[in-house]
Amino acid sequence: MPRILIVGGGYAGFYTALKLEKWLRKGEAEVVLVDPLPYMTYQPFLPEVAAGSLEPRHAVVSHRRHLRSTRVITAKVSGVNHASKTATIEPEVGETFELDYDHVVMTAGSVSRTFPIPGVADEAIGMKSIEEAVAVRDRLIDNFHRAALLPAGPERDRLLTVVVVGGGFAGIETFAELRSLASALLRDHPQLTIDDTHFHLIEAMGRIMPEVSLKTSHWVLKNLAQRAAIVHLETQLTSAVDGHLELSTGESLESDLIIWTAGVMANPVLRGTDLPVDERGRLRAQPDLRVIDDNGVVDAAWTAGDVAAVPDLSGGGVGGFCVPNAQHAVRQGKQLAKNLVAVLRGEAPKDYEHKNLGAVAGLGIGYGAFQSGKFAVTGFPAWIMHRGYHGLAIPMWERKLRVVGDWVGNFVLGRDNVSLSAREEPAAYFQEFAARPKG
Repeated sequence: MPRILIVGGGYAGFYTALKLEKWLRKGEAEVVLVDPLPYMTYQPFLPEVAAGSLEPRHAVVSHRRHLRSTRVITAKVSGVNHASKTATIEPEVGETFELDYDHVVMTAGSVSRTFPIPGVADEAIGMKSIEEAVAVRDRLIDNFHRAALLPAGPERDRLLTVVVVGGGFAGIETFAELRSLASALLRDHPQLTIDDTHFHLIEAMGRIMPEVSLKTSHWVLKNLAQRAAIVHLETQLTSAVDGHLELSTGESLESDLIIWTAGVMANPVLRGTDLPVDERGRLRAQPDLRVIDDNGVVDAAWTAGDVAAVPDLSGGGVGGFCVPNAQHAVRQGKQLAKNLVAVLRGEAPKDYEHKNLGAVAGLGIGYGAFQSGKFAVTGFPAWIMHRGYHGLAIPMWERKLRVVGDWVGNFVLGRDNVSLSAREEPAAYFQEFAARPKG
């Protein structure tokens, strides 16, 4: 029985496995999914998790619960030798081992792309994982607690200054949602006012959110300004050493919370493979999602999602390729599963072609922006559209119900503004009082 190895359990990998389970006949193939995490993260919800609008666990989808006939291995893939069709698996506990396969599906996704700016690696945090979103939420809430006990001055300003680097969808949504959270926290801290909080977004381009029209992006800028959130356009971060930010404009800021959302890159796991990559480190692919090299199709190698350079047949992609977003990754995963099943049965695969349906952004409770072609919606209706779309888009009915339950609960009971940062050192309380041998 042929073995299909899926490397990466994000959007593309999860949906590939899910649809293979649906379409493969019993005994037709064995499906193995390998990922360091036991769940798929629904990344469009990370800003809402950071803002306390969603329970973190509800923004992830368990591999083992929903992939019943797939062999799930929670481990890291450190290498793939396609010439011998073997993958090197490194579990967190136990010995490294080799796994043979007949077909490999590379869906390892992307990671935050950074630049060698002094201090960024040590001081900033990304917004690509559920763990990062939770840490951002806890840090902001804790900083409000600390700041409320301090007199006005540099230290209080530092604690109440939030800086987001990157003005794409991820950056703007994170920025706006945290601004919304901060406004809610002010009600719990009467010692502080909105003038004590400082929100700054740094964007190197002359505009934000290139996925929407200029008119829509200007509305977002105006809305943020009305909420005491400052956007620095045509500005670059030049240093962030010890939380002291220096900007290309000559301005400087002090911040205890720096969030990096300035782009993504293909997962570096590709460096440990013999598969062909392009100049940006992405797997080379043709529209039917098979991997290609200079000689044509690489037999039994497939790819999809952020890790892949898939031609955009709709003509709307940047540089002629599908942009790295969830919309493409989900649909590519489904098409890849169809094509793989077709090849196993001696049939021809079909090209992936999907016209972008538009873009929708949540900008904090009651604010949103939607763009599809020349049609745009802003404000409260767009916020409803954002929640409606993503409530439907997150996979599995039990996740949908949990997410909607969170939204309803928050509407009735209010936002949950409790920090659980102490969980990072859960034994500290026990150890403080634990008896120890004398001498």
